Amino acid sequence: MPDTDEPTTVVVLTTMPDAAAAESLASRLVEERSIACANIVQGVTSIYRWDGEVRKDSEVLVVMKTTAGQAGALESRVEMLHPYDVPEVLVLPVVGGHAPYLAWVASEVAG
Repeated sequence: MPDTDEPTTVVVLTTMPDAAAAESLASRLVEERSIACANIVQGVTSIYRWDGEVRKDSEVLVVMKTTAGQAGALESRVEMLHPYDVPEVLVLPVVGGHAPYLAWVASEVAG
C-alpha cells in the first residue's frame, strides 16, 4: 500500500460507443495528463433502461487510472468529450496495489 503522503489512486470507468471513440478519448486524456493510462476493453454488451424501454447495445469499456485529486476534473472532462447525453463515469478507489505502479500513476498525472 502507498504511504499516506502519496496521492490516492482511483480507477475511473466509462463506456464508449466504439473502439475509435474510446481510443480518441483515452489518447486525449493521456496527452492532457488527466490520466496515466487507459485500458480499452472491446466486446462489452450493455443492457439498460432508457426512455422507458430496455435496450441492448455493444459498447467499449474504458478503464482509466488517475489520482483522487484529479477525479473531479477528469469527470468533468469526460462529460465534456463524451458523445452520450448521460455518460457513465464511475470513480472507484484503489485501496492497495504495487507501490511502484501507484507512484508511476501519480507521476504521470498533472497537478
